Formats: sequence, C-alpha cells, structure tokens
Amino acid sequence: MKEFQIRDNEAGQRFDKYLSKLLRNAPKSFFYKMLRKKNITLNGKKATGNEKLEAGDQVKLFLSDETFDKFSQQDKAARAVTTLDVLYEDADVLLINKPAGMLSQPDDTKEPSMVEYVIGYLLEKGELTEEDLRTFRPSVCNRLDKNTSGIIAAGKSLAGLQELSELFHDRTVHKEYLCIVKGVLREKKHIKGYLYKDTKQNKVAIYKQKQKEAQPIETVYEPLEDNGEVTLLKVGLITGRTHQIRAHLASEGHPLAGDTKYGQDAFNRRYREKYQLKHQLLHAFRLSFPDGMEGRLSDLSGKCFRAPLSAQFERIIKEEKLGEKLL
Repeated sequence: MKEFQIRDNEAGQRFDKYLSKLLRNAPKSFFYKMLRKKNITLNGKKATGNEKLEAGDQVKLFLSDETFDKFSQQDKAARAVTTLDVLYEDADVLLINKPAGMLSQPDDTKEPSMVEYVIGYLLEKGELTEEDLRTFRPSVCNRLDKNTSGIIAAGKSLAGLQELSELFHDRTVHKEYLCIVKGVLREKKHIKGYLYKDTKQNKVAIYKQKQKEAQPIETVYEPLEDNGEVTLLKVGLITGRTHQIRAHLASEGHPLAGDTKYGQDAFNRRYREKYQLKHQLLHAFRLSFPDGMEGRLSDLSGKCFRAPLSAQFERIIKEEKLGEKLL
C-alpha cells in the first residue's frame, strides 16, 4: 500500500488529474477501475475521480509494489541552470526578463527553454523537490518567440499557474511591446487583418480579407519617436497569434529591424553591419495586471511591471536618436 498527502502544489486540481501524473504510465481506464474497486481511496473513502483536491487530503493506493513501480516510472524532469533576470517573485509567481535567443517553452531542438531554467532555479533555491516534480512541474504562461526579449510570467505553484493562465487566456493582462520599424509613422493606429499559419514552415501570412483557415487579428501601435527613416513603436495586441506583431507590421510596409523572416534584407543589412544585430528588435517591455484581483495573485492587483531593454537595444535607440527618455 502506498500513501500520499496532498501538498499545496497539488491542491486545487481534480483527483483523476492528480492520478494521471502520479501513475503517468497507466491508462486512465486502469485508475478508474481501481477507484471503483476501492483500490484507490481519498480520505479513506471511495472516490470517483472528479473530486477537487485540498491540501492535507490523504490518498491511498492498494497496489503491489510491482504495479506501482511499473505505472509510476517517469522521465526525470528536464532542468537547466542560468542566471535569471527576475523582475518579481512571490510564493506562486515569477516574472522574468527573457533575453533574446532563449526559448520560452521546449521544442524539437531540445535546447534548454525558460521552463527548464525555472525548474532549475527553483530546485537550486530549495523551493522545489524531486518529489514535487512527480505531480507538478512549474511552467510559463505566455510565450515569446525565441528571438523576442521581455517579460515572461511563470507559475511556481499549481494555483499560481492556473490563475496566471486564466488571466492570459481571458486577455485581462495588458502587454506592451517596443520595436523599431522601417519608415516614419506619426499617428496611433488600430490595424486589422487575417493571419494564416503554415505550421510546417513555421511562418504566417497576413491578408486584408477573410481567407479559409485564417484567423482574425488586431494590433494597435503608437509611434514614440522617429529619425526620418525608422520609428520606435509601442505596440499592443488585441489578439495574440503566432508572429503577429512581426508579420502584421511587415504587411503594412513597416518591417521590424533585424527580422530575417518577415523583414527586408537591405534594411536589415545596415543594422547587421553597424550593430551586429542578428534578430528582430522586439521587446515585451511592460505587463499590467487588472485591478480587483483576488486569490493567490491578489498582490499583483493593479500593478505594472517593466522589463529593461538589452544593452544592444539601448545602444541602437541612442545612436539612432529614437527617444533616450525611454532609457
């Protein structure tokens, strides 16, 4: 018999969801059968699996050691270590300034991503244990392109991850970006279109009119400063599609400096040669939380966080005379 006590990082989820993590290799039919036969109990009673767990709940598994070992074996959670630029941290949430060149989430390249770095960070601090990783793995709630820098929000606890994810899903968190684009823009604008994603090519196309399988997009921007050739823009997303800012602005004739996927070679060449710029200048610089928040994230209610620019982005703004008052 195996016995487990539900901890804070496991509370708030359905019992069957917890079991699917604990018995990661078991088919769902197995633990539903064990629940019916009372070989798995919750607080000493028969359970159905849809109960919402609370901290302190007792779970008992009346299984042989061989069966438990077979179904609970799992790959060791990936982790990596680097110095993180932490903007805010509490018991449930991390806000981190991600550098350009780092993945937000794991992909097929197997490069370390922010997810692995967060796990490594919390393990080093002693706020996460190998035992915790059996049933909960911290993760990020918003995704930035690999070569886009700026604020990433991560959940340290299950409750933090759930509440943060809900905020991003409902778009109640306000995100603002900074970028440098080709051309002179002098007025605020709200642009709309349709975005089609080619998953195989990892590239999107923008259309003015509705197209089959294309999703509607909306982007707003405000010019901050120009030098007669390029403009520093503050950009907000009404929708949040893949590569939306980069592709949408490029479709309007204003590609981002350094963007090799949607930009212009001749435009990029100057920045590559003068500043050794190898990626798009796009930075998620501000994240604002709504007022009146409750629950585990109440301390974030009404607060606004800003991520400092990289030294390279700052240098380009200064030398291109694009508004040093921002720095």
